[in-house]
Amino acid sequence: MGRRARVPAQPGPVDVERGSGTGDGAARGEHTHGEPAPVPPGVPSVVPPVVRPVVRPVVQRASVRGQILDALRAALVRGELRPGEVYSAPVLAERFGVSATPVREAMQQLALEGAVEVVPNRGFRVVERGARELAELAEVRALIEVPVMLRLARTVPAERWAELRPLAEATVRAASTGCRFTYAESDRAFHRAVLSLSGNSQLVQIADDLHRRAQWPLVGAGPGTPRGRAELLADAHEHTALLDALTAGDVDVVRVLVGEHFAGA
Repeated sequence: MGRRARVPAQPGPVDVERGSGTGDGAARGEHTHGEPAPVPPGVPSVVPPVVRPVVRPVVQRASVRGQILDALRAALVRGELRPGEVYSAPVLAERFGVSATPVREAMQQLALEGAVEVVPNRGFRVVERGARELAELAEVRALIEVPVMLRLARTVPAERWAELRPLAEATVRAASTGCRFTYAESDRAFHRAVLSLSGNSQLVQIADDLHRRAQWPLVGAGPGTPRGRAELLADAHEHTALLDALTAGDVDVVRVLVGEHFAGA
């Protein structure tokens, strides 16, 4: 027989983790278990990276609705949406530069809160409120908040009240601007912070909802008839005086100040 031609051994597979073939099987060009199969000639030995699709942020409609809801609440407090007037979603949508859908959704939320009512085939009417309703809201708020504040005056240490000082001072700065909405936001923030010390989140939520409703304008109120700057400042300074009494643990003074605060509201 003729002499058999010698077949050169094939190079072992490239281990992408270790960088080279290892073991006897790799040296002989055999495939071993747990290692990649031999790479045919002309095929790149480096495994290309996995290309993942780029995920682009999507603007959620809920965020637009939330922004419109905040803008409508501000317009209500400022008196730009007048009690008794009917506003259509398309007209408001044009004003805000959005589609009518998030405006309708925001107005429906305001309807649930009692700020507006649905008028079929027309839009939403801003609810007309008189002084009696405002007095009733103040009474309910006092029934909820006064006992809680009196209890907190007896139990919360002075250093915890000191943490609320910036919020009380913020209400004074907000009042000095004369902007009813700016003051309304800081006013509610201070009351929420005080009530939050009770540890009762349900109480905080209910009280905040009543507080928001108490900030809507009365019948006949408009952009030209907001609460005056002096009135806002007087209300804001009651916060700092109340905080002083709470820090001192003076329950009698707290009772008087809270009662006057809600009577003035």
